[in-house]
Parts: sequence; structure tokens; C-alpha cells
Amino acid sequence: MTADQIIALLIGYALGSIPFGLLLTRFAGKGDLREVGSGNIGATNVLRTGSKGLAALTLLLDAAKGAAAVWIALSYFPDGVRFAAAGALVGHLYPVWLKFRGGKGVATLLGILIPLLPVAAAVYAAIWLLLLLTIRISSVAGMAAAISAPLTAAVLGDRFLFPMLLGFALLVLWKHRENLVRLKARTEPRIGAKE
Repeated sequence: MTADQIIALLIGYALGSIPFGLLLTRFAGKGDLREVGSGNIGATNVLRTGSKGLAALTLLLDAAKGAAAVWIALSYFPDGVRFAAAGALVGHLYPVWLKFRGGKGVATLLGILIPLLPVAAAVYAAIWLLLLLTIRISSVAGMAAAISAPLTAAVLGDRFLFPMLLGFALLVLWKHRENLVRLKARTEPRIGAKE
């Protein structure tokens, strides 16, 4: 690893590890988000506090930190772009500040894709929104969107990004392993229902 790659990785991790959902709900006087619903720090669980506005802001900020990490690397550390992207996602999934218990990475991965591979970001967002609006199961929408990223890279013939995006999709699926168990048992809650 070069110095630029290390710096990009550290910047990505630092940005990715900011737990916006936890911070926003705490500042709004809604207590510790980890004690609500699933205990997750992402937008879906923020929604369970009853605040659509905070949930939307969490989603936007979680996406923004992924995008910012990649944009910074593109501007200043072009050899470290993939390291910045990896740092941002891993930082969100495993933030040191929360004893490595972070979110599930769906919004952050979307943010990473926006500057990295815009076509994949558009496909990702379309799949995510379509499934959220139709089946209303956040985990299914998020996992399907994540899987679309390496598939889009493969269709576009981007052999440079495909392995990394495949790894990212597998990480998102791993973080959803409890959701997969509930899906199999048909107990996974729909958006708007109490968990």
C-alpha cells in the first residue's frame, strides 16, 4: 500500500464511522437508537422512533459520507479511490466508536456508487425505491439493491470495480443475516409495522 492509499483508507473509515442515526436521534431527544426496534443505527430503525424527517436525514447523511470519501479520494488521492470506498463502508459497518457495531451499509453503499459508478448508483436507487414502495420490506430492498451493484459493473464490463463491489454486496448481505432468518420464518416486519 502506498501512503496515498493509506490516507484514503483512513479518511474513508473516519467518514464512514460517523453514526449519524445515533447522533441525530440523541440530539432530538429520542434516546439511544440502539435501544429502539432492531437496535440498528440506520435510517429504517430511525423511522421506528416515529420521525420520518430524522430517518430521511439519516439516509441522506449516511449516503453523503460514502460519496464524500470517494470524492475526496478522486480529487486528492486518485490511487486510493477503492481504499477510500472500502474504508467508508467498513467504517459504517464496524465503527470503532460503537465497539464495531454499526449499520447495514445500504445508504452508504449508494453514496459510494454515486461518484464511483453513476450508472450503478442509478440502478441501485431504482431497485431500492421500487422494492420499498411495493413490498415494503426494507431488508429485501436493501439487499437487492446491494446485489445490483456488482451485477451492473459486470454488465458494463468494469472488471476494475466488479470484485470490490461484489465484496461490498457480500458484506451488506452478511450484515443482514438476521433479516434473512426472519425472512425465512416470515416474521420480517414491513415498513410502518412494529418489530
